[in-house]
Amino acid sequence: MKSFFNRLQIRLGILDNSKIFQGTVIFVIVFSALTIGLKTHNIPIEYLYFLGIVDVAITVFFAFEITIRFLGTRRKKLFFKNGWNIFDTVIVIGSLIPASSTSILLARLLRVFRVLRLVSMVPELRLLVNALLKAIPRMGYIALLMFVIFYIYGAVGSIIFEPINPTLWGDVSVSMLTLFRIATFEDWTDVMYETMELYPISWMYYLTFIFLTAFVFLNMMVGAVLDIMNKEQELSRAQSHGETVEGGEPASRAQIEKLESELAEIKGLLQKLQKD
Repeated sequence: MKSFFNRLQIRLGILDNSKIFQGTVIFVIVFSALTIGLKTHNIPIEYLYFLGIVDVAITVFFAFEITIRFLGTRRKKLFFKNGWNIFDTVIVIGSLIPASSTSILLARLLRVFRVLRLVSMVPELRLLVNALLKAIPRMGYIALLMFVIFYIYGAVGSIIFEPINPTLWGDVSVSMLTLFRIATFEDWTDVMYETMELYPISWMYYLTFIFLTAFVFLNMMVGAVLDIMNKEQELSRAQSHGETVEGGEPASRAQIEKLESELAEIKGLLQKLQKD
């Protein structure tokens, strides 16, 4: 009996890792997203009934797929140590909630979130999400500095420009909303020209603010994400090749190229010795 379960586990693991099965799961996820979108349109009742049957079939398929993935894992405890497995399990279990009169809104919302399973199925998307999550601490400090700049400029704008237009510069909070509008370039020139009628040099206020927010801080945000993304790509590549250095950190590209050049030199010396 034990050997039977071992063979079954191996076969389920092979099935779960097969490209055909993974491609089928991705297709069902995309198809599920399309059916959810169709339900938002005004369609005949008979089509809604058909879509309901399709939704049940998709839910059963997802439950079947997560069961195969769980049974195909050798160490069951390690299955729930993977955050993506926990995410998929929560989404699938949530989809099993019957759409009764009291939980119909929750059930529909959880079915919408099934589209996010596409992230867990595509390695490239997982890499992007992991990089974004790891970049949040850095982005938090940048956002804090941006808030300080917004607050300073908002206070200055409220003090100087409040008599011109109380709707846009009435207090600090409203001024910060106006500055957010300026930072996103939403008709910001209209705001600037209005204050320039009374303060001709007020253009300096807007240009310096735009330079700091739209150019400096935005590029800092992008740089933080790209830095983490490059590290994640190096880590993923190192894990796929089993390359590690001291401390368990992945070997850098420069270190690998150096080792390759040294191996090439050793190979050349060995060939030369063989000829001699």
